Amino acid sequence: MKFDAPTPIRDAFGKALVELGASNPNVVALTADLADAIKVQWFADKYPDRFFQMGIAESDMICVAAGLAMTGKIPFATTFATFAAGLANMAVKIAVAYNEANVKIATSHGGVCVGADGATHQGIDDIALMRAIPGMTVVVPCDANEAYKATLAIAEYVGPVYFRLGRIPTPIVDDAPFTIGKARIVREGKDVAIIACGSMVATAMEAAVALEVKKIKTTVVNMHTVKPLDVKTLVDVAGRCGAVVVAEEHSIIGGLGSAVAEALAANKPVPIEFVGIRDVFGESGEPAEILKKYGLCASDIEAAAEKVLKRK
Repeated sequence: MKFDAPTPIRDAFGKALVELGASNPNVVALTADLADAIKVQWFADKYPDRFFQMGIAESDMICVAAGLAMTGKIPFATTFATFAAGLANMAVKIAVAYNEANVKIATSHGGVCVGADGATHQGIDDIALMRAIPGMTVVVPCDANEAYKATLAIAEYVGPVYFRLGRIPTPIVDDAPFTIGKARIVREGKDVAIIACGSMVATAMEAAVALEVKKIKTTVVNMHTVKPLDVKTLVDVAGRCGAVVVAEEHSIIGGLGSAVAEALAANKPVPIEFVGIRDVFGESGEPAEILKKYGLCASDIEAAAEKVLKRK
């Protein structure tokens, strides 16, 4: 399946899950009263005997998913990002990760673009919380095409995975192959590298076009797997460009930016600037308004790139 127009990333997950249901009878799906929101309802309609509605009980859902995994099933446990990473954190840590259970935790509402739902439903620290759990793989696809392919890939991957999906339509970046742990360079340039994940990859591409007008050549890296991080690609582009900007729809504390900074500090120290949410809670609002308020627009990435270039 291929998407050409801006599409909600969670829609691609829902379609891929239905395909998995047809090809693999061990795939099952669970949700915590959010079947429509995570687009798992499509799987439920097609395979009702393999769908489990757990109600508003996220920790219970995660524990049941771990039990199903122990019997050989491939469970996709679905809810909002902040509920999986926050409310159910202990269940994820002990029932899933400690037991190395083959559970796929697929979440919508990653970031601040959740409309009127506001701060209580915005996942702004979920990558940090999941990344810190031993043995947890963290995948953040950039568009619907990548989300579709990533869903199929994580079903084949043995081990716990946190899969972060967005709510609003996201521009299509490209239709490249997807491999867990292997970053994709979507634009080449010699002056500065922008490392991004999720919807911010498309925003980084927009910023790169604007920087090109100013004679600044920009590399853009789609770091769809935050853990394990593709350190080799990161070090290569940092070495070539000598300056890095990290862009994510997440807190600048503990997420992709922190992962990149840790890796470069150990392997290739270069100046870094961070575009993300700066130690504050989000709020209700239209996505465009929220992105502007919290400094998550192409112009913010552009400004960060110009700033870091002065530090080379």
